[in-house]
Formats: sequence, structure tokens, C-alpha cells
Amino acid sequence: MNTAAPVLTPTTRALAWCLHLLIIGLLALAAGRAVTDDRPHAGLIVGVAATCGLVYAVGPLLPGVRRSRRAAALWLAAVGVVWLVLLALSPDAVWVAFPLYFLQLHLLPRRAGLAAVAATAAAAIAGFAAHQHSFSPAMAIGPALGAAVAVAVVWGYQALYRESEHRRRLIEELTTTRADLAAAQHTAGVLAERDRLAREIHDTLAQGFSSIQLLLRAAERALPNAPENAARYVDQARQAAVDNLAEARRLVAALTPPTLEGTTLAGALERLCTTTSNRHRLTARFHLTGDLAPLATAHEVALLRIAQSALANTVRHAEATTAEVTLSYLGDRIALDVVDDGRGFDPARLPAPDPEAGGFGLTAMRARVQALGGTLTVASAPGHGTALAVQLPLTPPAETDPEARP
Repeated sequence: MNTAAPVLTPTTRALAWCLHLLIIGLLALAAGRAVTDDRPHAGLIVGVAATCGLVYAVGPLLPGVRRSRRAAALWLAAVGVVWLVLLALSPDAVWVAFPLYFLQLHLLPRRAGLAAVAATAAAAIAGFAAHQHSFSPAMAIGPALGAAVAVAVVWGYQALYRESEHRRRLIEELTTTRADLAAAQHTAGVLAERDRLAREIHDTLAQGFSSIQLLLRAAERALPNAPENAARYVDQARQAAVDNLAEARRLVAALTPPTLEGTTLAGALERLCTTTSNRHRLTARFHLTGDLAPLATAHEVALLRIAQSALANTVRHAEATTAEVTLSYLGDRIALDVVDDGRGFDPARLPAPDPEAGGFGLTAMRARVQALGGTLTVASAPGHGTALAVQLPLTPPAETDPEARP
């Protein structure tokens, strides 16, 4: 209601105006009947009714009444005092008690409002009985019933409003929670995609550039005495650059690795071994065991990238002469083993990944394997070579992991 301040239940402007008009109409009725019935003190009744209307009309104009319960209580007390004077002069003033019930319940705290309604009802009953010079239970029915109806309506409306506010807050909390969840999912998606791209770049572009660097160094060493060997190394470096460029384009387009296009995983691994043997001082041999079974694209990509990374590490760090790459179909699993005869290392003393020096190989491999529910084992010792073993559970092509999809 726009006449009150800190209210428990806001009423619409239309209801507030209905209450205003009801009070003014009942005051006008009391004044009009005093004049038409030629009652004693008719002029005084008209004056008191007009005063009551003016005091009531002041409430909506005072900002303090809309902001302070204390100011609203004082205003109601003033209206009540003038109404009691009118009630003492005219029995028709008893009807004004009904809209006063709503004002008191609406503007005052619950207990104070209930006490004010009870006092107003008692005053209305007493005033009407005094004008009738007698009292009967029937005289109390009207004011008491009106008070009960007002209490039920206002308290029921307040309960509905509180329930509505509770639901509104729940909806706001749910909306906020959903927004936070969407933001968290977006952040997780961004991090997952960033991690996937980091693995792809490490296993393709970074390894390709390392191969080009090694080939160009070999060409540089061979250039003074063996220009024909230098030319061969340069040609291999050029071919590696072409392959790397194709990988970069496919990485940007998020397509299947070009080494898997038009061939199987076994064919891609065999070609990888041949290319590695041609470009570096390492004899890489491929072996296939077991009965071929369809593989999900995610499995093919992961195994190919792991083999590429393992052979690249062998070339760069192991100083090996041979490497054996074995792809095994084991019924419900598929295994990839990469074994070299290099200098080996102590797996317990691996340095932490360094963004500038590299060293993300094993970390990226484990991330790929764990994402597909597999296992990765590295066995090595100084002077005894290195063996890397990966096992993945077989899944039908329909269950391809989303990581491998565009």
C-alpha cells in the first residue's frame, strides 16, 4: 500500500485506492445521515467526519509514514482518536471500524496490529451499544465478525506473500547456481581443450621440429666432407617440414591425423617406423600380433601419438641403435610396446616438466591413456634401455571418445 511504510505485504495501487474510497465513503455516509435525519449535533458530526477524513488523507502525503512504523502508528492513533469522537456522536461511525482493521493489520507489527483490531472492535461494540442504550450479543456480531474476516484476509495474504517471496528467492538461487555451474563447466571445457591441444602440439609439431633440427645438424656436420649426405639430410628435413605443416593444418581443423587417413593404425605405425629409420640413426621395426579388431578413433589417435612421442624421445635422448614397436590385439584389450636398446634412465629421477626444455612426453602419454581408461608402464634402468607398455580396453567405434572428434 502506498500510504504506509515498512510494510510486510505490498498491496496494489488499486486496492489502496479502494480502501481510501471506502473510508471516505463511510465518513460521508455518517455525515450525510446526520444531516438528512436532522440528528442532534449534526453540524458537529459533519465537522468531525471532515476532520477524520483530512487526518486520514494526510497519511499518504507524509514520507515518514511510508518509511517508519512509528510514524505510521502515530498517524493511525490520530485517525483512531478522531474516529472515537465521531463514534461518540454518531452510531453510523461504527462502519468505519472495518477499513480501520485492514490499516492496523497492514501497518503495525503482528501483535500490535492484533491488539489494535481488538481495541477497535471493542470500541465499535461499546459505542454502538451506548447509542442504543442497551447491549445484546447480536450487537457484537458485526464488529467481531468484521475483525475476524480482516485478520483472516490480511494474515492469509501475508502468508501467501511470504511463500511467494520464498519461492522467488529459491528461483533466484537456482538461477544463480545454474549460472555458476555453466561457468564452471565452461571453464572445465576450456581447460580440457587447452590440455588436449598441448598434448597434440607436443606429440606432433614439437616432435616434428625436433626431428627437423636433428636432420639439419646432421647435414651441417656432413656438409664439408660429404655434400651428398648433407643434401639427403636436407631433403629429409624438408619432407619433415612438409609433414609438420600438414599436421599443423589438421590440428587447426581438428581433423584425424593425416598419418591415419586412408590406412589402419598398424599401417600408420609401420610407416612411422620406416620414416624414423630413414631420417635418423635408428633402426625402428614394427610388429603386429593378434587378430585385428575395429578401434575407436580416440584409441587410434592416442596410440599413434604415444608411439610418435616414444620414438622421438628415443631419437633425442636414448642414443639407441634399434627400437621395436609392437601392436598387440589381446581380445578385449589392445597393447602398444616400444622397446629400445639405448642408455636408459632412472624413472624415479625424472625431472619435472619444463615448458622451455620440453619434458612433457610421459605426462602427455599418461593423460591420454588415463582418459581412455588404460594403463601406461615405463621400465628402464641406466645402461639397459627403455620399455614402454600401454594397454587400452577395446571399445566399439560407436563409443569413440569426444576428444578425437572435431
